[in-house]
Amino acid sequence: MLAKIFTPNKEIPKMLYTSAGFVTFLLFLAFWSVLSYGGIVNPLFLPTPTAVLFTGIDLFVNGALLSDIGISFSRVLVGFLVAAAIGIPLGILMGSLKIMEGAFEPIIGFIRYMPASAFIPLLILWIGLGEAEKMSVIFLGTFFQLTLMIMDVTKNVQNELIDVSYTLGANKVQVFTKVILPASLPGIVDTLRITFGWAWTYLVVAEIVGASSGLGYMIMHASRFLQPDKIIVGILIIGLLGLMTDLIFKAIYRASFSWMRKDGL
Repeated sequence: MLAKIFTPNKEIPKMLYTSAGFVTFLLFLAFWSVLSYGGIVNPLFLPTPTAVLFTGIDLFVNGALLSDIGISFSRVLVGFLVAAAIGIPLGILMGSLKIMEGAFEPIIGFIRYMPASAFIPLLILWIGLGEAEKMSVIFLGTFFQLTLMIMDVTKNVQNELIDVSYTLGANKVQVFTKVILPASLPGIVDTLRITFGWAWTYLVVAEIVGASSGLGYMIMHASRFLQPDKIIVGILIIGLLGLMTDLIFKAIYRASFSWMRKDGL
């Protein structure tokens, strides 16, 4: 059994797979408990798990946390959907047509290395401090990587499939709609799952300036008043929301592409 567990790319029982994650979580919780309950780290820097739990319950009971979750989720969702609505068709075209790749890949590849936070001053000048500015930060943080990843997925469609479709009488539009898009769809869904996770990482950056609500604002506000328990609650909530969206995409993948299910998806 031990040899099987440590064999590369070897399947293991589902129960063992799940237990490994649970044990890792318990070890992390135990390490946190030792540092906090044992007094090794000052509570001002690392509160105890129970302090964080009670703070989270209090925020939920007061209703403030639910409001912040709703606002932050709407910002992430809109910013990501706009990025996907533009990035998916552009990425497919770039992966299918060399002229589109030559026209857009250099500039997208250049801009993607620029941190989204660096654009915040310009976004404030251009569109102000409203919701559009915050959604734009999330858009900039996900659009360029998403587009290039969709391009790579589309480029990996086998040329044999395209050649056979032409041989069977398909025209160029049918090649896009009947061959390239269906063959790319599993990879596109997987790319959306990954980039949606990145969108959550830009939330605090998006809400760091000019915000009066949201999880990122709650975290920054708590840091000014030395409230590490609230900071950790905000971080954990963002992590849980990201995990939930990841599980949703995995469920979509399993339901739609069971014929090519990946390990762990």
